[in-house]
Amino acid sequence: EVMKTFNVLDGQGIKLLQQAGIQTAIISARQSAIVSKRASDLGITHVMQGIHDKYAAFVSLCQQLNVGVNECGFIGDDVIDLPILLRVGFAASVPNGHVEVRTRVHYVTQASGGRGAAREVCDFILKAQHKYTAALAPYLTVSAHER
Repeated sequence: EVMKTFNVLDGQGIKLLQQAGIQTAIISARQSAIVSKRASDLGITHVMQGIHDKYAAFVSLCQQLNVGVNECGFIGDDVIDLPILLRVGFAASVPNGHVEVRTRVHYVTQASGGRGAAREVCDFILKAQHKYTAALAPYLTVSAHER
């Protein structure tokens, strides 16, 4: 690996999801020590790398977590992700994703992958589940004596 970039906003979005009780996972066809480290730093415990049958891995994870595939969301950017994207309750992609993916998902982010797209999806999910205000509350609370 020469370089992999991560966005701080994406990381905070993932943390907000976790704090709201929403499970997070990474399923990747590639194997990357950098991704393993980032996942560990963010507290993502479900990390599957070097996976070429992503759908089988996804179904296995859903069974392990006792959730239905249609209860899940997934962000994907290439055709290898379509078997999952076509079955989940919420499918998202990025503007630089493959056209066959972008035209089949529920939501295409404004931000590109690695540049805030994950945060955009995290915020979208929190808002859709009416958990966004509560997720931000600890950061917006200012006592009278602090003003």
